[in-house]
Amino acid sequence: MPKFSALSQSRLNMCHPDLKAIFQKVIQDFDCSILEGHRDEATQSLYFKEGKSKVQYPFSKHNRLPSLAVDAAPYPVDWNDKKRFCFFAGYVMGVAKMLKIKLCWGGDWDNDKDLKDQTFNDLVHFELIV
Repeated sequence: MPKFSALSQSRLNMCHPDLKAIFQKVIQDFDCSILEGHRDEATQSLYFKEGKSKVQYPFSKHNRLPSLAVDAAPYPVDWNDKKRFCFFAGYVMGVAKMLKIKLCWGGDWDNDKDLKDQTFNDLVHFELIV
């Protein structure tokens, strides 16, 4: 059974309990890495400047503590394998639904299950709907 590295676990520990519950269940069957949980002001400002985020600090769900957003990817991470990111996201979204936790994925921001209507794709991003 896969398990989180110490670094992934420390990043997940900065997240909301609902995100922890989802990803503790996901890791039981799907090896993955937690790339980021909480994001500080300097990092958020840099990501906004680079176009990696559409919101400035403190308006990202990553900027809360505990974080209401997490960036996670299937392990090993292959940034060119978009299909694998989508497959992983489907798995994560299924786990969230099973746990009755409302979640949004950065490949389907409006949760309409149409992946072609997005103007900004963040395939590693998952955030709680609160």
